Amino acid sequence: MRPRVIPVLLLDDGFLVKTTGYRNPTYVGDPINTVKIFNEKGADELVILDIGASRRDAALNLRALENIASEAFMPIAYGGGVRHPQEADQILRLGVEKIVLNSSLFDTPRIVEAVAGEHGSQAVVASVDVGRPRFARADRVVRVSGRRAVDVPVVEWCRELERRGTGEILLTDVRREGMRTGYNCDLIASVSRAVTVPVIANGGSGETQHFRLAVLAGASAVAAGTQFTYHGSRRAVLINYPTDNELTTVFSGDH
Repeated sequence: MRPRVIPVLLLDDGFLVKTTGYRNPTYVGDPINTVKIFNEKGADELVILDIGASRRDAALNLRALENIASEAFMPIAYGGGVRHPQEADQILRLGVEKIVLNSSLFDTPRIVEAVAGEHGSQAVVASVDVGRPRFARADRVVRVSGRRAVDVPVVEWCRELERRGTGEILLTDVRREGMRTGYNCDLIASVSRAVTVPVIANGGSGETQHFRLAVLAGASAVAAGTQFTYHGSRRAVLINYPTDNELTTVFSGDH
């Protein structure tokens, strides 16, 4: 079975947006219509991240999320503004398969154990955003969509999240997000060697060959947003997704 290829949809105030480095969100469409297109194209899974939820300290919009989940034929992982295990319970009852946690990993340290204990580790995805703070000599964990540095080495943090019970790690190089220059394969390799849970590579993909390079570096799955949202050098909005045959060819190395 080939690795999973996962579109990442970014929401801000209920609208589908695209960013570069998780900044300057640009409206690109309606999330329901976009999910329907990915249904038709047979996407493996979807990650939906509300990038404005934590920033605004807003309440979860469960009705909007339920509408999205009811339209999706594929598994959905949702993240954004989930602060407590009770909120995770509410989301999972809507038909969402996985909870993506980021800021709450710091603010509510036992949330992973609580959600994994109730729903299983497979329901918990730890989102690890990586950046290079000013004057830092090495990558560090960042939070709040890359706006705040945390003085924690990346590998050490990923190991800690695995110990807590997370089932997967969504690993994003924030500097590459939206750039289409390729994944940070050195980062992927270092984390993948350090943990036993699946690592989902995110941030930087611009062509299908980048998927293969990330998997060769150790990723179990790959995620992308800009690549599946824009087309051409003028970045015209066109929701797209490779066919299963195209992906099988890419991962086999025949491409």
